[in-house]
Amino acid sequence: MNNTLSPDEVKSWFPAFTEAELRKTIADQGQIHRIPAGTVIMDYGQYVRMMPLVMEGSIKISRQSDDGSELFLYYLTHGDTCAMTFGCASVATHSEIRAVAVEDVTLLGLPKDRFSEWMMRYRSWSQFVLDSYSRRLSELIFTVDQVAFHQLDVRLHEYIQKRANLTDGVTVNATHRDIAEDLNVSREAVSRLLKTLQKRGTIKLSRNTIELAEVA
Repeated sequence: MNNTLSPDEVKSWFPAFTEAELRKTIADQGQIHRIPAGTVIMDYGQYVRMMPLVMEGSIKISRQSDDGSELFLYYLTHGDTCAMTFGCASVATHSEIRAVAVEDVTLLGLPKDRFSEWMMRYRSWSQFVLDSYSRRLSELIFTVDQVAFHQLDVRLHEYIQKRANLTDGVTVNATHRDIAEDLNVSREAVSRLLKTLQKRGTIKLSRNTIELAEVA
């Protein structure tokens, strides 16, 4: 794969961009970045260097509290972008999120200083940004609901399902500590509840692997 896309490839990867001029502009100015799994793509306090559009792989977005603990917010997958990046790009503020590659990621980086111009110039870009804000807001509301109103075992099971959907829809490869950090709870609580879920027959546990049980 080259480090740039042709206008036709932009259309194939991101069909939401309907204007031919916008696709050509993205092809001319966008740069492909290949990022290994585990890499911190964006960290707290950094300035946004580009507007990322995910082509392949998945990215975990987290938020840090005042005491230094982290809370998992949502995943970005193919065709997604981080709406919070748009906000930082438009007003040149520091990042308040951490973005980590869950698996090997390929993304198209767009120049952040084109954000406002494209919002005014291209209808499909404006709609893409608004749709991204809407999806991220829905996911944030879901996260808040989970934290505020759901028991931890429900949150844990929902988390496992969401993470499994990034790959084969069944398997999650993660340590108990990884999961505890994402849910902002203790590792002991996660281990205990995973064993409970296994006794209920909803999951199967092995070393650093969780498998969702088939529903009869």
